[in-house]
Amino acid sequence: MAESQATTNRLAGESSPYLRQHATNPVDWYPWCDEALQRARRENKPIFLSVGYAACHWCHVMEHESFADPETAAVMNQHFINIKVDREERPDIDQTYMNAVLALRGQGGWPMSVFLTPDLEPFYVGTYFPPTDRFGMPSFRRVLEGVAQAWRERRDDIRQAAEEIARHLREGAQVEAEEGDIQPELLGIALHVLERSYDSVHGGFGQAPKFPHAIELRLLLRLARRFDYSRAIDMVQHTLRQMARGGIYDHLGGGFHRYSTDAQWLVPHFEKMLYDNALLGQAYLEAFQVTGEPTFRRVVDETLAWVEREMTHRDGGFYSTLDADSDGHEGRYYTWTYAEVADVLGAELAELFASVYDVSDSGNWEGVNILHRSKSDEQDAALLGITVGELRQRLAEARRRLLEARSRRTRPATDNKIITAWNGLMISTLALAGQVLGNEYADRAARAAEFLLTHLRDGDGRLMRTWAEGFGPRIPGYLEDYASLIDALITLYETTFSPRWLQTALELTDIMCRDFWDESQGGFYFTSPRHDVPIARSKDPQDSSTPSGNAMAVLALLRLAKLTGQSDLEEKAVRTLQLFRRQMARMPMAFGQMLIAADFYLGPVDELAVIGRRDDVETQAVLRRIHRTFQPHRVIAFADEAESAPMSEAVPLLAGRTMQSGRVTIYLCRGHTCQEPIVGLEGLTKVLPPSPIAHEAES
Repeated sequence: MAESQATTNRLAGESSPYLRQHATNPVDWYPWCDEALQRARRENKPIFLSVGYAACHWCHVMEHESFADPETAAVMNQHFINIKVDREERPDIDQTYMNAVLALRGQGGWPMSVFLTPDLEPFYVGTYFPPTDRFGMPSFRRVLEGVAQAWRERRDDIRQAAEEIARHLREGAQVEAEEGDIQPELLGIALHVLERSYDSVHGGFGQAPKFPHAIELRLLLRLARRFDYSRAIDMVQHTLRQMARGGIYDHLGGGFHRYSTDAQWLVPHFEKMLYDNALLGQAYLEAFQVTGEPTFRRVVDETLAWVEREMTHRDGGFYSTLDADSDGHEGRYYTWTYAEVADVLGAELAELFASVYDVSDSGNWEGVNILHRSKSDEQDAALLGITVGELRQRLAEARRRLLEARSRRTRPATDNKIITAWNGLMISTLALAGQVLGNEYADRAARAAEFLLTHLRDGDGRLMRTWAEGFGPRIPGYLEDYASLIDALITLYETTFSPRWLQTALELTDIMCRDFWDESQGGFYFTSPRHDVPIARSKDPQDSSTPSGNAMAVLALLRLAKLTGQSDLEEKAVRTLQLFRRQMARMPMAFGQMLIAADFYLGPVDELAVIGRRDDVETQAVLRRIHRTFQPHRVIAFADEAESAPMSEAVPLLAGRTMQSGRVTIYLCRGHTCQEPIVGLEGLTKVLPPSPIAHEAES
């Protein structure tokens, strides 16, 4: 394969690290821009659209094999207008053309390779193409030449077929509202489907490749509560334990890899995504609230420590991804030979560590070892003839030394762009961790929220999608950016009780409803009028690797309505649930976040208003008791007694509330009915469900 040219193309000035990775390709790349689209129309040339992301292993492979090859690039430059898109920056473009790939091929993935007419209508689609004919696929060069020939000789036929595909995509983007209430039976259907697809041996859902499905695990915790079904909790516990023991978890540095290529959670795709770790952090936190299992707390602490150490900008925002590759090999940073372990730990400690983490001379994956565990601490200690305390102490020392040694390896590349929606998910996780584990996490959540509101809002108060050091904010925010951040700010308010977070959530909600709401059919469009939308505006109802923007918006609106009494927000939420009701019933595993929102809507929701003295010991004990109890149907507001009157203006739930008998007082309303004021911690304990972690000391 020939070497890439030293000169750079138009991608050199882009903020996306993924685009800049292609800046030295001999391909005449454009980012998605008017200049490229106008040139395609002017020269009547088809567009080759390549979509990927920085942590995508096969994106790197295709770049090295084809885009860096001058001969392949020459064919591309002669016959096509070539556009490179980062799917994380432009999810609207990715979503539109991935729908075409799925419709025409039945399965998709990245890199995504799509050929478009100058009118942006797709006519030939694919994913990865090899440099030579292999894997049962034609070479990329042969595809290029075949498409170019077809465009020269059968252009009218191609345009007609492309118009038909575009029509199909536009029709698929339309959802018609239907009458009907949201009923608990909808959640019962979801429970049945989840139980049927559950892997009782290894945990999780389905077979290889196996994704974590953090949203569905959180849904199961809610279904267990609603239907008093303990098996749902067992499914969550088993899955979270198995993932925490598997190779999908980074046992040295904390955090989860993208997914497992096998059913046992052993061999991951090694990239680490911010959103996966945010969503899994929430699942482990809620499971800790429900069960009190120490492993779940440990996983959260280790994962959030990794985020702080490796994924956090100095001013508080969070980076997007860590690559899977280093030194040209996938997983090289994370895998070990036995000799490497022994060199770091010495013979005796290496032998113990190897027996626990399945490290051998032959390796458990391609001649090297992926660290994973098959037993609990208690089981391993018994087999080794030592106490559990001694085992944990020696393993902690081994992990510390191996992590230090690993830090001297070539580190996988970081995609350091900061994405509003993904940061919103991580802020929610940190705020929840602040409630459950301690205030340090709440401080980190507030710092990140401050970063977003400082760097990712324009002069009109609207959100932007991405920010990168040296480039500033780029691209108007999408629905998921607004909805995820609004939901995060509500959680941050319920953690810190600073009214500015709630007020900002309401400001962003007003913009979201103006720019994205569809008054005619209900639901929210994924894009706003500020976006240059190819083909058609869609509504993004299904979860992908991140929660659906509509689902996040519904939950945020329902929570805000309970806190503020703004019934118009609840009306929009209910119309959205009704719009997608039939799809939720038909495909519950694609609508996990929407079902979580439906579960909240069905409630009944506890509305808690707490009035006390902020620094009072009993007041703090009451807030801890509320925060550490798993109550998925709950909103909470708090005011210091001295501030209750002005606070009630910002948070209507507090209006008219006062302390009773000079002690912290809790006002509980449920289903439009309010109970007598509850005075003190002992009174609260009588009305809250039991919590296995209620009396834990703060970290």
